[in-house]
Amino acid sequence: MSLKKILAVSGKPGLFDLKVQTRTGFVAESLIDGKKITVGLKANVSLLSEIAIYTYNEEVRLVQIFKAIATKESEGLTISHKSDDVTLRAYFREILPEFDEDRVYNSDIKKVLNWYNLLHSKGFVSLEALDIEEKAAEEAAKAAEASK
Repeated sequence: MSLKKILAVSGKPGLFDLKVQTRTGFVAESLIDGKKITVGLKANVSLLSEIAIYTYNEEVRLVQIFKAIATKESEGLTISHKSDDVTLRAYFREILPEFDEDRVYNSDIKKVLNWYNLLHSKGFVSLEALDIEEKAAEEAAKAAEASK
């Protein structure tokens, strides 16, 4: 399964798998408990494939960060998102040394680590799968750039 169909819904814990689009929104299934929810068009929803983290030079896509974590942890789980803020920032600095400390908040780091561990538990995280995701994102960006 692709990260292109994984959603973060504002106000709802965890991540969701997009199942069906409807006229009034869509149906998504929770990766935490498997329950299906309906989400209206006015809800604040983000696709994981579109999320990026600020660095001092550019924005780094979430899939690249997941790949860095997977490499560091040998495709295993990472530290808990419930660790103290100093530990979280130090860990994040190891995987993304140039992240913009003024624009990347502790809550952002907690979300990234929590999402990584959730995706790992569901079998989404492997270096091979993340390589495929990264290449697909680069091709989509090039296609979008060419159409301008």
